[in-house]
Amino acid sequence: MKKIRCFLSLLFALSIALIPSSIEAGNTKWKAHHVIILGLDGWAAHNFSQENIPNIKKLMKDGSYTLKKRSVSPSVSAANWASMFMGAGPELHGYSQWFNKVPDLPSRVVNKDNIFPTIFSVFREQCPKAEIGCFYQWNGIKYVVDTLALNKNKEFAEDMKSSPALCEAAEKYIKEEHPNLALFYFAFPDDIGHSSGWYSNEYNKALEELDGYIGRIVGAVKDAGILDDTIFIITSDHGGHDKGHGSQSMLDMETPFIICGKDIKKNHEIQASMMQFDVAATIAYIFNLKQPQVWIGRPMKEVFNK
Repeated sequence: MKKIRCFLSLLFALSIALIPSSIEAGNTKWKAHHVIILGLDGWAAHNFSQENIPNIKKLMKDGSYTLKKRSVSPSVSAANWASMFMGAGPELHGYSQWFNKVPDLPSRVVNKDNIFPTIFSVFREQCPKAEIGCFYQWNGIKYVVDTLALNKNKEFAEDMKSSPALCEAAEKYIKEEHPNLALFYFAFPDDIGHSSGWYSNEYNKALEELDGYIGRIVGAVKDAGILDDTIFIITSDHGGHDKGHGSQSMLDMETPFIICGKDIKKNHEIQASMMQFDVAATIAYIFNLKQPQVWIGRPMKEVFNK
């Protein structure tokens, strides 16, 4: 009898040891164990059909999308990336300008890190063992993601020349750490829009280059053996016109949102109205997280097959 009990104990221990770390880190009811966010600053929706971006368009065809995700006002970076990650608008999180290190308005609530709850911090609190990372070119991002919730936090120069290094670091991170949630943020095409104009030849060439990096990141996920358990999100904070943005023109206010991967409907145009803060809610839904009461975002449930 003692030998049987010892054998059963050993078998149980082995079964626990063989559980994948991503499952051990969270809830087995997750819709996918890996979410990769690809953020392209200043990527507008209104020139989409003319852009030579085959990797992005393949993800669009293989997934669900809208070209009418609306920015919060004003249509500037910090206000919109904050809304995207914080599940609420500037009236609640308080980040209302282009570059906020701290909110202009007092945040309605703050977490233990003294920041309005972000998708990264909510994930960390509810799934402490999750692997979470953020690589970015514009240093304004670090003020709206809650870096204390991250396992990996790496800043690159806000220069298109640093994009290959960011891509290489992303590939390495994916292959080595198999992140559950990762943001890879590129400061372009926004910088090119300001210097050469939205929809200019230079703007479109920048997008073509970024499309290549996105193809490489998708390839890294495949090489890591986690492609079948991954959901990709490709989106932006605002659009633009001429050499600027920040107005209530729909050229500034509408951005693409593409979601592709495990159990996501293919070639599906999202019919629901979508705002920036719905991105955080959708990611929370993937990971079966309880949303903070202060969030107002709604998950885009129609994109899921189940």
